[in-house]
Amino acid sequence: MPSRPNLILITTDQQRSDTIGERSPSFLRTPHLDHLAREGMRFTRAYADNPVCVPARVSIMTGKTVLRHGMAGNAGTSTVMGRLGTLPALLRAQGYQTAAIGKMHFTPERARHGFDEMVLPADYYREMAESGSRIQPMRHGLGQNELYPGMATVPESMTLTSWIAERAVDYIWHRRDPTVPFFLWVSFSKPHPPLDPPEPYYSMYRDSPIPEAIRGDWAEEGTAPEAFSRFRQRWSADLIPPETIRAARAAYYGLVTQIDYNIGRVLAALHDLPAGETREMESSRVEGSLLDESLLLFTSDHGEYLGDHGSGGKFMFHEPSSHIPFIIRPPKGRGFDPGQIRDDLVCQADILPTLLGAAGAVAPDDCDGRDLLADTERLELVGASSGFEPSASIQYLALVTGQWKYIWYPEGAQQQLFDLAADPDELMDLALGEEHADRISDLRSRLLARVRSEAAHLIEDDDLPVRQLQGDTTNERRARGYPAFHHEHFDVDVRH
Repeated sequence: MPSRPNLILITTDQQRSDTIGERSPSFLRTPHLDHLAREGMRFTRAYADNPVCVPARVSIMTGKTVLRHGMAGNAGTSTVMGRLGTLPALLRAQGYQTAAIGKMHFTPERARHGFDEMVLPADYYREMAESGSRIQPMRHGLGQNELYPGMATVPESMTLTSWIAERAVDYIWHRRDPTVPFFLWVSFSKPHPPLDPPEPYYSMYRDSPIPEAIRGDWAEEGTAPEAFSRFRQRWSADLIPPETIRAARAAYYGLVTQIDYNIGRVLAALHDLPAGETREMESSRVEGSLLDESLLLFTSDHGEYLGDHGSGGKFMFHEPSSHIPFIIRPPKGRGFDPGQIRDDLVCQADILPTLLGAAGAVAPDDCDGRDLLADTERLELVGASSGFEPSASIQYLALVTGQWKYIWYPEGAQQQLFDLAADPDELMDLALGEEHADRISDLRSRLLARVRSEAAHLIEDDDLPVRQLQGDTTNERRARGYPAFHHEHFDVDVRH
């Protein structure tokens, strides 16, 4: 067993935390993620501290939280990171060969940010267009943020999900240098909308007992924070009939299972290669496999409301959007008790120091994350986002502890408090009453202290930022709602 394991990071896009583990529907089929959890450790309190695509990926690449890396919305990654100091660059310095396959969402699109090579969705769409086939993906008219179900316009073997898995297997078997350890980031673009699984996944859950969308006591118009109401009506999920939401959820679960089955192909490729420096197979069984000497880490960049609280999409800091799945499966024989379930707070900034630690290296001093295999504890986590527009003002600041979640909305100086231990679905906003005033004051002070020390430019008059209510009506907000139109030639690296 080599001292430095191969490192495989597998991510999905927009996958909720309740698609794995005890809160997952009993009918949902995720055999390969379940297997990784049984052989490793599953974290039940993992969060995207900024549940938007680009900020989450910057956290993975830099080991910094949103307050520190400063990417509060979807903007160009080259404005906050280059080719040095990133996760792949630091691993290259340790002798690793590095590759990224799938959605990166870097800007410019081909910015490698330290990777030796990248294979992107743009390559898939170009291959499909140049194939001469009249069967092409994304010809159904659904945009990439619409909460409506559809079916893939290509068969399963021609989907982007299948293509990403195939390219990962090809790298593992044929294109890597077998004399050095490798770091491979396999980044699936689903279950991000459009919710268009191919068969058999399209029909797999149509007759299953799909959980109903939940709605908190605070989520009605006039009670919900204005910032959330404006966001929700941008996506207009509250206008979608319940039966359509149910069908969308069935399609979403189908996409999750399709990814899981394709992860099985990656695991099989690792399993079928012998451990050590060469891939030549022998007639007799080889002791140990590449899978045995590899560390795998699975997570997502953020979640998806999927109709909960009348919303779709992500970005706000409620559980459907910010709470993400997170599994680490270490190499075999590392003195590790399998099947652990950990409830300490985890975020995407932890990925960099964890993988570096497994490689025998130490994370940079300015890293905010922690090595999760060293079993250190985080007592609180700060969340923040400006939404999807990088130039927009901060839409919220949040603090999560072992039990509590506090959210501050600058617009109208509004706030929310949830007891996650007693109310994991956030059905009751405790800030609507007076009973928890002291707790709110304490959490607000702790949030202010963190922001003051890590992002002082957000502080106004030595306090959390405050903005006037915009004052637009419900109908005005609906009229400006984002219909999520994207046709199949839009911005190639973010087509899903």
